[in-house]
Amino acid sequence: MSDKPLVYFLCTGNSCRSQIADGYLNALGGERYEVRSAGLEAHGLNPRAVQVMKEDGVDIGGNSSDVIDPEILNRAAYVITLCGHADEHCPVIMNPNVIKRHWGFDDPAKATGTEEAIMAQFRNVRDAIKSRIEKFVQDGE
Repeated sequence: MSDKPLVYFLCTGNSCRSQIADGYLNALGGERYEVRSAGLEAHGLNPRAVQVMKEDGVDIGGNSSDVIDPEILNRAAYVITLCGHADEHCPVIMNPNVIKRHWGFDDPAKATGTEEAIMAQFRNVRDAIKSRIEKFVQDGE
């Protein structure tokens, strides 16, 4: 167990948004935070999420898609949901000291159209999450 504050990113399937947030916080603030991510379900790591992160120099290809662990949930300093479904269905956090935040982002896995259009949506969501992570690392909020 680390002495750094634990940030636990949650999403529905732990395949895209929470994985992107996990990758960026590890890359930009990993020396200050312990970073984990999980989902209400485990849908597997989305290959397009891996691809767009690699384009920005962050390798999340070794990440696993995990289901929320109540022990990790209750020892986290921050629990951050990245989709409305996870925010609404997050398990009860028993630890009153956990700071819960909701950062809503569209699900790029639901994008339709050409491969180019789908990848553009993944990049837009990636860039929005990166911007939010940069603010979190800078301000702690």
